[in-house]
Formats: sequence, structure tokens, C-alpha cells
Amino acid sequence: MRIPFRQILLFASGLLLSCQLLAAQAGWQQLSIPGSTPDAAPVVVALYYPTKASARATPMGPFTVRAAIQAPPEDKFKGLIVLSHGIRGSELGHSSLAEALAQDGYLVAAIRHHGDNWQDHSLLQKGATAYFTERPRQVSHVIDVLLQDPQWKDRIASDAGGFRIGAMGHSAGGYTVLALAGGQVDLSRIETHCAAERAADPIFCGVGRSSGSTASAPAAAASAASILPSLRDPRVRVAVLLAPMGVAFTASSLAEIRIPLQIQEAQEDRFLVPRFHAEWIAQNVPAAELHRTPNAWHFAFMDTPSIAISTDDGDVRADPPGFDRPAFLARLGNEVPAFFDKEFPESLPGR
Repeated sequence: MRIPFRQILLFASGLLLSCQLLAAQAGWQQLSIPGSTPDAAPVVVALYYPTKASARATPMGPFTVRAAIQAPPEDKFKGLIVLSHGIRGSELGHSSLAEALAQDGYLVAAIRHHGDNWQDHSLLQKGATAYFTERPRQVSHVIDVLLQDPQWKDRIASDAGGFRIGAMGHSAGGYTVLALAGGQVDLSRIETHCAAERAADPIFCGVGRSSGSTASAPAAAASAASILPSLRDPRVRVAVLLAPMGVAFTASSLAEIRIPLQIQEAQEDRFLVPRFHAEWIAQNVPAAELHRTPNAWHFAFMDTPSIAISTDDGDVRADPPGFDRPAFLARLGNEVPAFFDKEFPESLPGR
């Protein structure tokens, strides 16, 4: 029997697509990066990257990583995306988004912030100035180290603007990323805001007042009426903010931000009430994209943990009635890589 040429082409196209899909897996490795000074503690980083190896589900504490552990990376990455978690969070809490970016061709460096993670709460105790400065500096230090390591640097795509580096952060991680984009904090804005709006933004304004607090910014630690120095990192060229802390930023510094910025807002967020945070940023950053998700709480952007994790706003696993977190994260797993692809449009050979 003679097979029509059109069917042969379709079959060949299907095989090619299958090979491409097989290559689009997420690999995973953990790094321990020396601190930026001899006396500084090391920073733990989870790397997600494209690989041809087969991914599998691996429980890691309360989260599950769906990747090929220690697999060899592909030769080229579309770019580097640094990922900053929220206060007292984990480098594994946004694994599904990191995996989606890796499957799309990016190297993702998910940082466990020293002094501000699920094991170590010491950074908040140092006060607002330390909290707001050390977090972005940790991210810049991780970028420094990765760009000095030939195993990773030589795989990261570059263009006329330099290395293609983006950033994504949730909650206090959203603050961290926006500081890298050029936003500056005025500590007096926190005091003024909480004096007037404590009842409307109670979790943010109560952070640091109880030893068990797990909210998203050190509002209670702010006592000095001063504008902190800029922590802008010009290597960060695109940013995505997930339910970010925003009220502390000055309008003038936000107005100077020129990098592409996408803001993802949970409309029923009680941790960081959107009209004071996500929408303040959107109102002041020129051309920022604001995406609102109805019937979503603050932790919608995190993977659902396997055990209860208590916060000032209840269990991290909890969602409003009718909200489908897995479906929402699957949608974000398409939207976020597409945003970075749009802003880093040059394709790599073979992609």
C-alpha cells in the first residue's frame, strides 16, 4: 500500500514534536553559594533548568519537585530567572512555576533567603533597614556567582543588552524583585500607612509584633523616617511580581522603572491588601501589566504543601470556596514563561 506523501509529512512532524517535548523536561540541582563576605553564611539555591532526562516526582519536605534530580543540563538556556520567596518561605514553594520556566528553556535560581526562611527568622529581628537591604543584595550576589561559574554562565543567552536575566518574586519576594528593578523604600511610608490603615491592612501592619508572625514584610520594625539607598541591579531586565508588598516604595522611584513588569494580584488577598500594595505599584510604574485573579488569596501563587503550614492568615493550603489552585498554577505556568519569552524574543538555535 502506498502511503500519501502528506501523511508521511504529518507523521514526521509528529515525531519531531515528540522529540521536542521529550527534551523539554526540568532538571534540578541544589547549590550552596558562599556568602558575599568571609563571615557571611552561605546561601542555598535550588536550580531548575532544561534537560533531556526524564522528570519524576520527588517529595522534599512539604513540597514536591517534579524534575530530573542532578540531571545534565542542556547546552543553552533562554536566560536566567532568579526567584525570591516570601517571608519565612522556601526555595521549593514555587516549584511548579520554576519547572514551567525550566521546561520553556530557562535556568531558574530559586533562593533560600539567609535569615528569612522557614528555619531562620533572624533577619526580621535586625530591623527594617537590614531586612529591606539584605534581601535584594542576596539576589544580586547569587547573580554574581552564577555569572562567574562557567558551568552556568556559558549556557545563559545574551544579546546586545547583555545576559538575559529576569526576576520573579512572591510577597516579600515581590518587594525584593521590585527593589532590584529600581524601587526605593521610604520607611516613613510604612509608619504613615499603618497609622491610618491598620484596620484595613492588619496583617502587614502587624508583622514583627508576635514571635509566630509569618506575614510578608517587617512593618512593625519600621521606625526611622528615611529613604533607603537604591539597590537597583541593572542586570535584571524583566520582572514578575506575585502578590507583592508595595506600600513602602516611593512613587517617584516607581515612576523611574523602565523594565518590563508584570504584576499578578490575588483580588481577595488579606496578607497584602491589593489597593495598598499591588495596585500602588501598578499605578506608578509606567506600562506595568496588572493581572487580577478573582476569588484568590495570598498563597494562591504557592504550590500546595502536603502538611499544614500556619500563618497569620491561616493555613498556606487554604483557598476560598470554588478556587482551583492547581488549575490556576497551570495557567500561570503558561502565562509567566510567555511573558519572559515576549520580552526576550530572540530564539536560540534549535529552539
